[in-house]
Amino acid sequence: MGKEDMEEEVVRLERESVIPVLKPELIGKLAQLIERENDRAEFEKLCRRMEYTIRAWYFLQFEDMMQLYVFFDPVNGETILKQRNMTTDEIETREIGFLTNLFKMMEKSSFKLLSDQEYEVARSGQYLLNLPIEVDESKVDQDLWKRYFREHPQDNLPALADKYIIFRRGIGEDQTTDYFFKKKVDVIVSRVWRLLLRVTRIDRLFSKKQAMSKKDTKKTDEVYEDVEEQSIPVKRIRLDQMELSIKNLLGKMTIQEPTFERMIVVYRRASTKIKPDRGIFVKHFKHIPMADMELLLQEKKNPSLTPMDRVKFLISAIIGVVTLISSLAIPKADIWVVVAILSGVIVYCAKIYFIFRANIATYQNLIAKSMNDNQLDSGKGTLLHLCDDVIQQEVKEVILSYYILMEQGKATVQDIDLRCEQLIKEEFGVECNFDVVDAVRKLEKLGIVSRVSSLSIHENSNASNRTEKEKGLDWEDLMRSI
Repeated sequence: MGKEDMEEEVVRLERESVIPVLKPELIGKLAQLIERENDRAEFEKLCRRMEYTIRAWYFLQFEDMMQLYVFFDPVNGETILKQRNMTTDEIETREIGFLTNLFKMMEKSSFKLLSDQEYEVARSGQYLLNLPIEVDESKVDQDLWKRYFREHPQDNLPALADKYIIFRRGIGEDQTTDYFFKKKVDVIVSRVWRLLLRVTRIDRLFSKKQAMSKKDTKKTDEVYEDVEEQSIPVKRIRLDQMELSIKNLLGKMTIQEPTFERMIVVYRRASTKIKPDRGIFVKHFKHIPMADMELLLQEKKNPSLTPMDRVKFLISAIIGVVTLISSLAIPKADIWVVVAILSGVIVYCAKIYFIFRANIATYQNLIAKSMNDNQLDSGKGTLLHLCDDVIQQEVKEVILSYYILMEQGKATVQDIDLRCEQLIKEEFGVECNFDVVDAVRKLEKLGIVSRVSSLSIHENSNASNRTEKEKGLDWEDLMRSI
């Protein structure tokens, strides 16, 4: 009992250019596919040389980023800044330098900046968290990101970009099976409430806003039709979509929510006039359900009753008072009827309050889980992980494209892209969006190949024997050229 009893909402998310296979597994599998033992040994040797070279390329950039972060580490950064006695301009120059390097590392590691569209899709649903989460803006710095994006403008920045920068990578699914009795009661109450609004025609007051949102949705849909081929369809199954039946209300249900497999949140706490805060927090999380993404936002306000709960309280109180007055106005009023009506109103208000308290307890448990189970690292640990991740992705791209060209002899860039993605799917059972342009650029930088026309690239040592009519990438005697 579960998924088949609820409608499925499909959410489309843009796929990142990342190879979801460990480097040793990739090299081992590709080596097994090579028939001759000598060629297999040369291939493995070449893979090691490529990795050493790529590590050398990025060493200085990583070193520069880590040295700049020393000044903004929330643990010891303040002490170091006081010792250096730098001016405000010098500090801000270093801030922008660190953030510039950080964004480059995120791009190389295939992390994408969370878009407004993705944030709104995440907020449009509920999963395990049933409380509205708001950020206490007075506790979050909003000057740092304004200065950065003034010097490094970007299109389609999310609304949160003045307070938080959120990166995401990887798409997954999370399922939870339970009875969800309290949530089912909430669903019934919400549907009865919507029915009451429709019967009383109060919902017409919101018709204009709904029409505007539909127009905006159409515009968004038109934009996303162009990138539909590059996106991943993931299913969202929620309780508010379930059919009302005895089987569903009394039995276990399975709900499902898309997840961001990796998320990195970067922010700074607000400064005070007495104590300026220069620390930049970098927090790394895993397997975060989209609808519960607000849990990652730091400096949140304490949750309170939702506007709907407040309206329910108010209407219940009005109904109770009106019923009491009208009952007492009757000459021979039955006191037990009055007590029963008032008891019903009190019980209903108590139910709303205790559901709120239960949601608070769930919220606190989710906060503890996100900090203990879902947080991978923070600060320097996250940056070091990023540096290693960049190298791993770069090495895998080069090795995979090299293997395809070694096997085929010649191939266009489009052929390499297609064959690399097919190989990953056939040998490892996973799909990926291969960044072929970046891979070919590195192969040229390594000196293995050179481009002789806009469509032609070939191995350097045999360049004099080629003609401009040859198209694609020629990899004969490649292992002897490096």
